[in-house]
Formats: sequence, structure tokens, C-alpha cells
Amino acid sequence: MNEPRYQRRKEDRPQEIAEAAFEAFAENGYSGTRVEDVARRAGVSKGLTYLYFKTKEELFKAVIRNVVTRRVDALIRIVEETDLPSEDFVRGPMLDFMKTIPDSRVRIVIRLLLEEGPRHPDLVDYYYENVVCRGLAAIRRFVERGIERGEFRPTAINDLPQLFLAPVMLSVVWKILFAKHPLDTDRLIETHVEMLLDHFRARPE
Repeated sequence: MNEPRYQRRKEDRPQEIAEAAFEAFAENGYSGTRVEDVARRAGVSKGLTYLYFKTKEELFKAVIRNVVTRRVDALIRIVEETDLPSEDFVRGPMLDFMKTIPDSRVRIVIRLLLEEGPRHPDLVDYYYENVVCRGLAAIRRFVERGIERGEFRPTAINDLPQLFLAPVMLSVVWKILFAKHPLDTDRLIETHVEMLLDHFRARPE
């Protein structure tokens, strides 16, 4: 007799259902996935799934939290706690984080948002408010701290922290749309970061 897919404790069920939801959305798209599909993958009843997630929208939001928000939370903690000089931090932990995104499961979530976003703007808004805004705020605080320390100089990057995200988003979209045309995303991101550092590095008096 086959064992259940998940050997679970009760407190693990929401996480496991969210993991099954990610797999279902990745395979069938948001519109093509039903709650019963997720329940079947998770090895639970449809009723139990609804006990934790009242709608398919809530399931997708759980996927965003599970796949993306945790990464952003980890980066924000590192940004706030680091004792590294600003430039060392950018070339180290921040660059490492940026380079992991294009081949991670985050790319699948972004693909789903690109495909389904026009029909489900509330999901796009949720992603923007809980991922993009928080990430941009952390980058802005980091840049401002670098300026206060005399490591960076004031530039347009103060108002455009999106410039840090630009190579990551380009890499993700490239891999979604142009998978047949390989791109060295690590090199792209590294080069962009060096350009940013050259732009806002504090100049000697």
C-alpha cells in the first residue's frame, strides 16, 4: 500500500497545502487550477483545504508568502543587521541574493503573475505591496545609510531603488520568454551592480 504523500502533523498542513498549490499553479496556471486539484496533490480533502484557505486567491497568496516573501524577509534582515561596509555588502550578500532569483521558484511566481495578472489585478497588488514595496524600502534605507556613512553619494538612485531590481527582472523575463536563447544572468547582474557602484560611490574630495 502506498504511503500518503505527506506524513504530517496538524501544524504542518497549511505549509504542505501551499507547497502543493505551487506545484499545481506551476503546471496548470492560476486559471487552470482548481482547489480540488491542490487538495489531491496535498493528499487531503477539499473541505480540509478550504478550512485553511477559503479561496483559490488565498492559496495563491500563500504561495507568494512561501516562495517569495520568505526570501525578501531574509534579505531585509541581512540588510538591517550587516556590519559590512556598504560596497562589500553589495558585492557580497546582496549580489549573491540577486543571482539566485532567475533560476529559483520566484521565476515561476512571476511568470504566473505576468500570465494571469491582467485578469487578477488583486493578486498583482498583493505581490506589489508585500514583496516589491518592502524590498524597495529596504534598498532605499540601505542606500541612505551608505550616504550617511560617507560611502555613497546622493544620486537619482535615492529615488529609484528599482535600478537594483532591473537586472534581476530582466533576467527573469528573459528566461521566461527567450529560454531558447541563453543569457549569462550572473554576468549580467554582476555587470549592472558594478555600474551602479561606479555611479553612486562617494568621490574623494
